[in-house]
Amino acid sequence: MNETTQAPPSLKGKRILIAKPGLDGHDVGAKVIALALRDAGANVIYTGLRKSPAYIVQVAVDEDVDALGLSILSGSHMELVAETFTELATRGVSDMAVFVGGTISAGDRDALRALGVKGVFTSDMRLADVVAAMAQALK
Repeated sequence: MNETTQAPPSLKGKRILIAKPGLDGHDVGAKVIALALRDAGANVIYTGLRKSPAYIVQVAVDEDVDALGLSILSGSHMELVAETFTELATRGVSDMAVFVGGTISAGDRDALRALGVKGVFTSDMRLADVVAAMAQALK
């Protein structure tokens, strides 16, 4: 029996900013995602902890990224994501893909997508599935 194996998704040439908005001080998940994206070929920039949406968007614009990933464990994801989209609009950025990961209740996932989020990722997802979803969204 000849099985065909599918190549892992590639993010080669994509620039992705991973950021931790708000006061949350836990960044292990963000760093794990950053490494997985890097291993898939992306050029990953990480802002570090406790950054404001204004700062994050300024870095995203300055670095000319294809995607912005927000890691939020504090429960303030709706407010922080809305503020991030306001900052993007203020700077005239309408084509940047925004992804959110962290502690996101099932009820908030559709609301985040309605704001414009391209993907919502939680800790129970496999890294390969996160990378594949981002690669698909950034084609």
